[in-house]
Amino acid sequence: MSFRHEKFIAKGGPSGGNGGKGGDIIFEGNDDLNTLSNYLTQKHFQSEKGQPGMGSDKYGRNGVDSILKVPVGTLIYDDSNNLLADITADGMQAIIARGGIGGKGNANFKNSKRQTPDFAELGEPGQELDVRLELKLIADVAIVGYPSVGKSTLISRISNAKPKIADYEFTTLVPNLGVVKVDNMDFVVADIPGLIEGAHSGKGLGVAFLKHIERTKLIIHMLDATHDDLLSDYNKINEELKLYSAKLAKKSQILVVNKTDASISEIIDELKVTFKKQKPNFISSVTGEGIDMLLYLLKDEIIKVRKQFKKDTKSKEEDTTKIFRPHLALPDAKNFTTSKVEDGYRLTGKRIEQLAVMTDMSSRGGIHRLHDILIKIGAYKDLKRHGAIDGDKIFIGEREFEYNEPL
Repeated sequence: MSFRHEKFIAKGGPSGGNGGKGGDIIFEGNDDLNTLSNYLTQKHFQSEKGQPGMGSDKYGRNGVDSILKVPVGTLIYDDSNNLLADITADGMQAIIARGGIGGKGNANFKNSKRQTPDFAELGEPGQELDVRLELKLIADVAIVGYPSVGKSTLISRISNAKPKIADYEFTTLVPNLGVVKVDNMDFVVADIPGLIEGAHSGKGLGVAFLKHIERTKLIIHMLDATHDDLLSDYNKINEELKLYSAKLAKKSQILVVNKTDASISEIIDELKVTFKKQKPNFISSVTGEGIDMLLYLLKDEIIKVRKQFKKDTKSKEEDTTKIFRPHLALPDAKNFTTSKVEDGYRLTGKRIEQLAVMTDMSSRGGIHRLHDILIKIGAYKDLKRHGAIDGDKIFIGEREFEYNEPL
């Protein structure tokens, strides 16, 4: 609130400028990041406040947004487990918490009846919330199967990944990503730690890694030719995928039977009959047998899936993910409800609560303005209809004042 010093103008005339908007908290996808480890040490983030308005009709500048980089594949949930944003691409941004709008200076409130407004509006507090970040790997292909079927050996042979390899279960404790190049095409393969029966309910390495398979476009289902009952292995793993997610169970699969070098031709012939419908690919991750043919098959399948993905994305005009963005479309102040509470009456509504929190209750002019607004929108009429009498407490958000029936 300020006034110009000009001759023959009452109090110099109002000259208080508006305050700037507070900065937003924005999450942005970044391909150079692979983990959320940065958020283990720092957990509190705040954007810059908007600068206050000044005299001579000078406006305060807006606060700088706080942009938090996260790996592509990050899901952002609020403390009620509602999905706020799904970061699926490099550079994709999601506004998770908005800064409050700036308050108006007293120059904004001048009119023919109120020549020298002696009040200004407070800035609106920025939004505060707790969020939970969850990362799902994004790869074109996921290799799944029982422990020790040769997944890590395969990914080490076809890509630049260097996973730990040994002949005991759960050698792979974290998913390994490898970039595979076939001719002029690159794609990413993820070696998913071994699944076992009951994985969907947390057994073995459990759901910690099933979630990563959801993002992949294609699944390599790997079996070990030296196991006794491959059909049972195959069905059990597929059942785990289905129990975890119906969508996951519907993903395209390429069946691969590994360790042919450790088996005999009669068993391989039997497996060709058993899995005739699945058209299995027989390979040896150790000797390299059948791997080139598998890679070209993967290339062709990924091209098909990527084309379909682009088609589906293009036809989807709007992202249906719920993004929490307050103040984008503030409802009319007349959209409020009145309710009787233990200590008085409460007025509830997005716009009416915003007006209340931005009112300077230490300023008589500011209180009169809020009083006038409540009359204009019919709030006092509604309070009277609910039984309010002079002296009753009225609550709007965190504001509290007494009801005085307008004259």
